Amino acid sequence: MGNKKKEKKGFLGKIIQYFKEVRSELRKVTWPNRKELTQYTTVVFVSVFVMAFIIWIVDSAFTGLLNLILK
Repeated sequence: MGNKKKEKKGFLGKIIQYFKEVRSELRKVTWPNRKELTQYTTVVFVSVFVMAFIIWIVDSAFTGLLNLILK
């Protein structure tokens, strides 16, 4: 039937157990060093800039097309 003490944890006991498990999982994470973090951040900024530029181009094209149709 298992451990009765574990089954009867209250709300506070469940919260404490949750944070213990979170801490345990975070210890398993391989954190990036400064060089990797800089590279990842650069990739994200460049990707966001490229996507914003593409969206701007498409938006400008649709705006121009609508202006031609509506005039």
